[in-house]
Amino acid sequence: MAPMKDKHGRPVVVVTGMGVVTSLGQGKDENWAKLTAGQSGIHTITRFPIEGLRTTIAGTVDFVPFENAPDLTTKMAALAGEEAVQEAKIGDADSFPGPLFLGMPPVELEWPQRQDLARASGKSADITYTDILKGAAAKDFSAMQTRFLFGSVGDALADRFGTKGAPISISTACATGATAIQLAVEAIRRGETGAALVIAADGSANQESLVRFSLLSALSTRNGEPTAAARPFSKDRDGFVMAEGAGALVLESWEHATARGATILGVVEGCGEMADSFHRTRSSPDGAPIIGCIRNALDDAGVTPGDVQYVNAHGTSTPENDKMEYVGLAAVFGDHLAKVAVSSNKSMIGHTLSAAGAIEAVFTLMTIRSGVIPPTINHTEADPAIKMDLVPNVARKASVTRAISNSFGFGGQNVCLVLAAEPA
Repeated sequence: MAPMKDKHGRPVVVVTGMGVVTSLGQGKDENWAKLTAGQSGIHTITRFPIEGLRTTIAGTVDFVPFENAPDLTTKMAALAGEEAVQEAKIGDADSFPGPLFLGMPPVELEWPQRQDLARASGKSADITYTDILKGAAAKDFSAMQTRFLFGSVGDALADRFGTKGAPISISTACATGATAIQLAVEAIRRGETGAALVIAADGSANQESLVRFSLLSALSTRNGEPTAAARPFSKDRDGFVMAEGAGALVLESWEHATARGATILGVVEGCGEMADSFHRTRSSPDGAPIIGCIRNALDDAGVTPGDVQYVNAHGTSTPENDKMEYVGLAAVFGDHLAKVAVSSNKSMIGHTLSAAGAIEAVFTLMTIRSGVIPPTINHTEADPAIKMDLVPNVARKASVTRAISNSFGFGGQNVCLVLAAEPA
C-alpha cells in the first residue's frame, strides 16, 4: 500500500477514536444530543460554599466523585480516554501502542491541603510560609505530596492505558488541549510513532480559581440566569463561565490506521501557533499573533481560507477576547468570512480551560461527520462590531468538509487546528 502524504510530503494524521466529558454529560452521544439541541450545562454551583463570591455559576462536572482537583482531572481524563480507545479499537485494554500527550491544568495545593499544613504547624494565627514548611515536616504528608505533583496525573493515565514511553504533560493556558494535539501530530509526522493518545482534562473549578478569575474581571456575573450567562460575540456579553471536562482523541498515521482496518473519523490537516508575548491576560491590540496563528495553521494544512466552511470559535464571551478573535478571522478570511459559519460551544458547556482545545476538536470533527453545526446560544443581541455568521441559537444542517478550531489562551498561547473529513 502506497503511503499517503500531505501537501508537504508528511504522513497524513487521522483520528480514529474520540471521547468527551462535560457538564452536559458523559460520552459523545449524550453531549452531542444536548449540544445540538442548544442545551446548557451551566448551573449554580452546589459543590462548595458560594457565599461572598462574585460569580456563583459554573459548568462543573458533578456526576464524577472526586477528592481534589488533580483527582477529578485524572478521572475525567480516564473516562474520555476509555471512550476514545474503545471507539478506535486499538491495542489491548491496558496496552496502547503509542505515547500519551496530556493537556492539564497546573497543579497546586488547594485551600483544604494548605489548612492541613497550617494545623500541623501548631499555630492558629499569623501563619507564615515558614510555619507551613514546619508543618509539612511535622508529619507524613507523602500522599499529599504525590497527589499534588504535576506529573502524577500523567503517570496515572499512562499506567491506566499502558501507553509507551514517558507521558508528555503540558499546560499552555486555554490552548492546552490544542497544544497536546499539535504535539502528537508532530510526533506522528516525524515518524516517531504510528499512533498517539491525546487527552486534555481540567477539573479545577474551585473557590480559589473563581476568586482569581474574578479578580481579573474575566467571569460573567450573570448569576441569576446561569444557562443564559455565556453569550459569545453578543453585545451584552460580560465574561466567560468557568467549566470542567475532558476530551480525548486517538491519532494515527493514515498508514497505521488503514493497515489495521480502523474507521477514520477525520483528519488533522494542520496546526498553527503563534505566541503573543504582549500581556499576561490581554491580546496584542493589533491582533497580529492571532492572525499569524490562523495563517500558520492554514499554511501547515496547505489550504486557503476559501477551503474552510466552518469555524469552531474560541468564543469565550469576554468582551476583549471575542473582539480580537473577530479581528483575527476578518483579517485572514476577508470577504470569505461572510460565507463561513461560526459557533462557540462555550455558550453551552462554558470554558473548560485546559480541556477546551481537545473537547472542541472532538465537537468540530462531529460537526464535519454529521453535517450539523451546534448553535451559539444566548445570541439575542448582536454586537454591531462583530459581523459573522454565528449560527445563532438553533443548530444548522450544513455540508462541512473542512473547519478550523481556535484556542487562544492567557499569556499569548495561541493554537489553531485545521480539521477535515477523511480524504477521498
